[in-house]
Amino acid sequence: MSPPVAPPGWSRWLVPPAALSVHLSIGQAYAWSVFKPPLESALGLSGTQSALPFQLAIVMLGLSAAFGGTLVERNGPRWAMTVALVCFSSGFLISALGAATEQYWLIVLGYGFVGGIGLGIGYISPVSTLIKWFPDRPGMATGIAIMGFGGGALIASPWSAQMLESFGSDSSGIALAFLVHGLSYAVFMTLGVLLVRVPRGERPVAGGPSAVEGVQVSARSAVRTPQFWCLWVVLCMNVTAGIGILEKAAPMIRDFFSDTSTPVSVSAAAGFVALLSAANMAGRIGWSSASDLIGRKNVYRVYLGVGALMYGLIALIGDSSKPLFVLCALVILSFYGGGFATIPAYLKDLFGTYQVGAIHGRLLTAWSTAGVLGPLIVNWIADRQEEAGKHGSALYTLSLFIMIGLLAVGFVANELVRPVHPRHHIPAQRKAADVERQQPESAA
Repeated sequence: MSPPVAPPGWSRWLVPPAALSVHLSIGQAYAWSVFKPPLESALGLSGTQSALPFQLAIVMLGLSAAFGGTLVERNGPRWAMTVALVCFSSGFLISALGAATEQYWLIVLGYGFVGGIGLGIGYISPVSTLIKWFPDRPGMATGIAIMGFGGGALIASPWSAQMLESFGSDSSGIALAFLVHGLSYAVFMTLGVLLVRVPRGERPVAGGPSAVEGVQVSARSAVRTPQFWCLWVVLCMNVTAGIGILEKAAPMIRDFFSDTSTPVSVSAAAGFVALLSAANMAGRIGWSSASDLIGRKNVYRVYLGVGALMYGLIALIGDSSKPLFVLCALVILSFYGGGFATIPAYLKDLFGTYQVGAIHGRLLTAWSTAGVLGPLIVNWIADRQEEAGKHGSALYTLSLFIMIGLLAVGFVANELVRPVHPRHHIPAQRKAADVERQQPESAA
């Protein structure tokens, strides 16, 4: 199961497509909102209940990434991609059974628990390998791959909507759509498993920088530093603010303009989800590449500060103009995606490449927390406001102001990030010995 070592002359630019085949597949999670209305109608669920599979999937993403990060580092990207393939596809098949039998707990188990494990292992599977292949441009490299996770819904959203239209939006139609997803993604993810390679040494480009030079910190030491927890807060706040909109994107835009002369149709709402996915994807490569030039801290200042401004505009005047609402949402989702793609490079800057995959996995528990907080805040408040007789944009005003406060907390945490104290650094002798010992394991 170990990935083959790249032969001499093998192009490192073949690694990002391998990562993309996995990330484009598991990025389907961002199209979950397309399934929410049909599930609510077919199974009699509330908005909060229909969000549960998605929320659990994000929780399992963070937990599996945290607990599996060291295994991914030890066993290599091919092993990790294979585990992700099996779990993610199986999750859809279990969900198909649940929809066909109208057993909602099976959908939660399949998509949320089993599929969520596939999300976590698949998400971190290429990160360490990419950083080792591109020590000169880590932000760009991880951005190329991780943009696939943001772009997955760009494919899955219209595809899912079309299947539901063709198969029907009742329980049997939903089951068939889940089945097609599971089988199709299994085939596509196999391409990444077969293509992935690891570099032969610590300098993948002749004359280029070493992948292991500079400060190096172990995963165990990293979680004991204030820098790790500051970044945990930064990621959690940024993700909570973005994921709340993303998870409820289709019903949200319809609610915002339901009382206007130009309401939003179901197909237009699905198109809006696809647009958000495009912004999410573009932000991952665009903002992460920019971070190589302006620095990680500066780009997070943009994500958190300007993001709060965009939320303020939506809350105050978003329902008066569709173009303004869409533009602000697109900017927010570009920051949301950029935050995900930039964080591995931020970790590499602070802790080195020694165990960056394992550190990244542990940090993704912030995503798990945000995956619960974001949808819970938006859905719970919307449900309570609806019970109070409110409608339209009034369902979301309070949620939007809460998101502004969370982004402000993240902004402060980013300002507190400083270089890691030398007491956490790995001694040069130990680092050299560990790299020599781990190289055959990583490259085997």
